[in-house]
Amino acid sequence: MAKRAEALELSVLGILANNPLHGYELRKRLISVTGLFKTISYGSLYPILKSLVERGFLAEQDDNPSNKYPKRNRIVYVITETGKNYLNSLLKDSGPAAWDDENFAVRMSLFAQTSADTRIHILQGRRSRLETRLADLRTNLAKGRERLDAYTLELQQHGLDALEREVRWLNELISHEQSGGLKKSTNSSAKTNNITAANKEAMQ
Repeated sequence: MAKRAEALELSVLGILANNPLHGYELRKRLISVTGLFKTISYGSLYPILKSLVERGFLAEQDDNPSNKYPKRNRIVYVITETGKNYLNSLLKDSGPAAWDDENFAVRMSLFAQTSADTRIHILQGRRSRLETRLADLRTNLAKGRERLDAYTLELQQHGLDALEREVRWLNELISHEQSGGLKKSTNSSAKTNNITAANKEAMQ
């Protein structure tokens, strides 16, 4: 839960760095951008927002300060200069935490705000982690093939296929980054969504 909260906090700051949003709009963006927070409730989101405000990383602004019924106004969340500096420090981190299942999709959704060297290091770290996981799965599958029933074998193979696809995808991304960066296209966006979904299936 701690890692999920950290990923959520980073995603909130990254989204608000682009423009201020109401809590409702922010929740929709969190769901649509990374696909990791489909079950996020306001009960989970608002404590994060409150914490970021208390630490000086966000500020609350009245949606319509001239309204004679202030209780009906909605709060807009705005990132502060302190919050931007904090976000930049988080985006410079390319260590193992950035490769985790909980954080990787969030970090990649913020790659436009991340330096090229950091992007490459994160992608290479993620690839290394998945290659280790892939090798372990292949070994376990080879050792247990005779003991497993057909359905379990099929499930294991499904996970293996998903990991292999993501490793190939990471190889492509690293190659693009080393050649000057990924160019925006509908096809690449669709591929990213498919690989993210496949990876989540493999982790289950």
